[in-house]
Amino acid sequence: MEPFVQRFIRSSLVWFGIGVLLGLGMAVWPGGRLLVMRPAHVHANLLGFVTMMIFGVAYHVLPRFAASPLHSRALAAVHVWVANAGLALLVGGWILRPSIGRLATPLLHTGALLSVVSAGMFIYNIWRTLDAAPSPTARPRVLHGARGAPHEGKDA
Repeated sequence: MEPFVQRFIRSSLVWFGIGVLLGLGMAVWPGGRLLVMRPAHVHANLLGFVTMMIFGVAYHVLPRFAASPLHSRALAAVHVWVANAGLALLVGGWILRPSIGRLATPLLHTGALLSVVSAGMFIYNIWRTLDAAPSPTARPRVLHGARGAPHEGKDA
């Protein structure tokens, strides 16, 4: 498994833990200060757990389904950091907003921008991977190897 795939899956699990703890806090103290953490809870679970897991699994599985290598492993490696930095700023901004007010706005805006860039990186990388996939109508020719055994190959 590629390192960036493992990083996405591990970060997904970390964000899941954070989201669950925020949810627990809101359940235990429903009328208290933690209820205002709902946006942080939602972002940790949806952008953190769900999206990071989708990124990791998709980067592992889709190139195999497409029978084409991932367009850019380097872009995927950078994507892990951009996605997690954006989400950390978003969640941090939502957590700090009740106590520092508008001072949290730059965190939220920067986190949102990085999250959008992250989504664009994923879309681009997977789209280009699918573009490079062999046509489903193209069938490989059966070639005969040195010993006469058939094997699949592409036209030369």
